[in-house]
Amino acid sequence: MNFTEFSLNEQLQQGIVAAGYVECTPVQAQVLQNSLEGRDLYVQSQTGTGKTAAYLVSIIQELLSRAEVSGKKALIMVPTRELAVQVQEEAEKLCKFTQLKCDSFYGGVGYDKQVASLKKGVDIMIGTPGRVIDLHEGGQMDLSQVSFLAVDEADRMFDMGFYPDLRTLIKVLPVAEKRQTMLFSATLNSYVKNLAWEYTRNPAEITIAADNITVDEIDQELFHVSSDKKLPLLLGIIRDQKPESLIIFCNTKRSCEVVAKRLRINGTQSEFIIGDLPQKKRLEIMDKFKAGKVKCLVATDVAARGIDVSDLAMVINYDLPNEAENYVHRIGRTARAGKSGKAYTFCSEQDVYSLPAIERYIEKPIPSRVAEESLFAEDKSSGIYIRTDNYREDYNDKSDFGKKRAAEYEKSGRGRRHRGDRHRDSSSTKKERGHGRYSRANEEAGRKYKRDRRVFNEQEEAMLATMSTDERMKLYKERFGGKSSKPVTVEKTLASQQSSATRKGKGQQVHKPSVSTKNKKTGLFAKLKSIFGKK
Repeated sequence: MNFTEFSLNEQLQQGIVAAGYVECTPVQAQVLQNSLEGRDLYVQSQTGTGKTAAYLVSIIQELLSRAEVSGKKALIMVPTRELAVQVQEEAEKLCKFTQLKCDSFYGGVGYDKQVASLKKGVDIMIGTPGRVIDLHEGGQMDLSQVSFLAVDEADRMFDMGFYPDLRTLIKVLPVAEKRQTMLFSATLNSYVKNLAWEYTRNPAEITIAADNITVDEIDQELFHVSSDKKLPLLLGIIRDQKPESLIIFCNTKRSCEVVAKRLRINGTQSEFIIGDLPQKKRLEIMDKFKAGKVKCLVATDVAARGIDVSDLAMVINYDLPNEAENYVHRIGRTARAGKSGKAYTFCSEQDVYSLPAIERYIEKPIPSRVAEESLFAEDKSSGIYIRTDNYREDYNDKSDFGKKRAAEYEKSGRGRRHRGDRHRDSSSTKKERGHGRYSRANEEAGRKYKRDRRVFNEQEEAMLATMSTDERMKLYKERFGGKSSKPVTVEKTLASQQSSATRKGKGQQVHKPSVSTKNKKTGLFAKLKSIFGKK
């Protein structure tokens, strides 16, 4: 079905053509068919299926054609700044030949420009929950005239803790009978269902099943590697593969900054995207990355939402994601529009516990092997302390409204949770961190930890590659979990499994020994305490 088959406003049709849309995707066709009848929607659809254009075309059409909503507004809620900017860009393309005005509202930047935009008048408001609440409570954003509400990536909003904020916002909007509500989510969790049940009117449920949970064109490979060897392995892959474009995913903001800075020390041009980075800086980095001026980008799952880069050659999971769905979102950044791509995943003793859930979710094991020595490269940043910075820009907003909101934010306690690096060091401490006693003591502790830690030898690593996920999990727990004071070998584990299988084959009952939790804090954790606990 083409967009021309719908009775859309002529100016909107011009915008659709200018944006390059011709044929509707399945989600676009079903959303338009139902939303243009005025129905509320509850849509389950994966990222990259075209849902953004689906609800934008629907909202713009209604604002242009229905006399009863003349002068009314639309509110689109998204979880991140990047997605807000992306939706705004899409909306501006579609509204190019109309008189409708659209803008985005998000935290991490000053209030001045956003307040000025609201004073001029905005028909389509795209925002993140925190900033929209701030602007509404400050009397800058009038939500009483909202006739259309779209909540994009609702499941991600709930994962990020925005569920209470969403409920607060929806309660100040006109009642459900006086607005059209559309919820979009990649998964059907209880929060999304509750929101749909409570704040919509008999919604049309649309489910677009993904053809494949992971695209067949993505070449996936998992490396079992100790945590202290992740960076040398990353450097080795970059050295050998020489990817034209690469996104590296870490689980924490600090890890992103540290990895990016260590890559630079090793001569690899890289930037990082984290939630605390000023929006202006984030947009500059993204523009450079999309233009190919920066080939390597390090990001968290949250910061990467909304990043849409064509021809991305490679994705590397430096940390295994804590949520199985995020593995799919991450590797799905490459191999878009039928193109091929490569996805590497690093699995250390700290990550391995997340692996079974991921393999169950994608319904197949990830091809894996132990990282051999030839894959590693020299890490020139080894032994260098990497200091992270505080980037929050909204605390520096000097406008009267900005000062007021920052003070209220701080008083509420929210500011203390998001301030970043709260403990600033004196200049003398900074010097010690870069050179001298502190650095030497830290390096010596690291060397002692590596000497004392029980790791796999070459023979064990070769046998590890032949094990199933469950077998590897058991071995990791025995080796690193402190269950026993005696090292457990791979050979012993395999022999035990073979003996068990033989007994089962002979019809003998196999009794599993109970695991005592008495020595839970021994083993590796006791070693760490003995090494790093001394002053």
